[in-house]
Amino acid sequence: MDQQNILTVKNLEMQFGGIKALQNVNFEIPRGSISALIGPNGAGKTTVFNCLTGFYKATGGEIMLNANGKATRIGKVLGEKFQGSDFVNPVAFASRVRYKMFGGSHLVNRAGLARTFQNIRLFKEMSVIENLLVSQHTQLNRNMLAGIFNTPGYRHSEKRALERAFYWLEVMDLVDHANKLAGSMSYGQQRRLEIARTMCTKPELVCLDEPAAGLNPAETHALSSMIRVLRDEHNVTVLLIEHDMGMVMDISEHIVVLDHGQVIARGAPKDIKENPKVIAAYLGASDDEEVSL
Repeated sequence: MDQQNILTVKNLEMQFGGIKALQNVNFEIPRGSISALIGPNGAGKTTVFNCLTGFYKATGGEIMLNANGKATRIGKVLGEKFQGSDFVNPVAFASRVRYKMFGGSHLVNRAGLARTFQNIRLFKEMSVIENLLVSQHTQLNRNMLAGIFNTPGYRHSEKRALERAFYWLEVMDLVDHANKLAGSMSYGQQRRLEIARTMCTKPELVCLDEPAAGLNPAETHALSSMIRVLRDEHNVTVLLIEHDMGMVMDISEHIVVLDHGQVIARGAPKDIKENPKVIAAYLGASDDEEVSL
């Protein structure tokens, strides 16, 4: 695997019954870049993210992640695709339950890839700081006896988690909200909290699914600055899905364009902006979708 690329996707396919959501998708994400995955509604962008992050097991192709000092084949991490009816086959059902609880996105996250969601998925009845501590559960000392006896190792683990949580709150300008309920914050603040929670898992590649959705222009500008900070000061590679073309063209160095589950263009923002296939794809989008290439 090319060490210059943190992610390589080859011939990726995803099929739901007789519907092919993704067909022969190929692209690379350069290490240390801010890249964007764009396309009209229904192009397959979130399906790609779900395959990359373990929420779906791709039905074909290969995803290679080069993070944490090693190359990881995502399909191998996720295991074999389960066949047959779970309700008829108890073994398949048990395997699926185990996969949902202990595999999938958890294993991909441990390999160095994390994501946010198009629809915010915070624990809204927990405080802001609690949300960040929960995200670090795989890094904490979970030994029951250590917790009961409050051993030095257990206290040190808790202290590190708290320090990491406050560090990312500071980066995202949310320290003053640490003890507030996550659900009581504004929409823009919740977006930033979700990114902070993602960063607490120490990813090398972070996938942001429409991070500017619902934000006003000032919030979008602030978010763009924060994404640059992630890359420039924390050595994190960023891949985002975004419909705000102004933001995409402003912060992205590399763009992949999907349409009907296939890659129709790859390249620098200037090349994508002038690509006739991309222009045609967006002109064919729904009337209520605002597009300005």
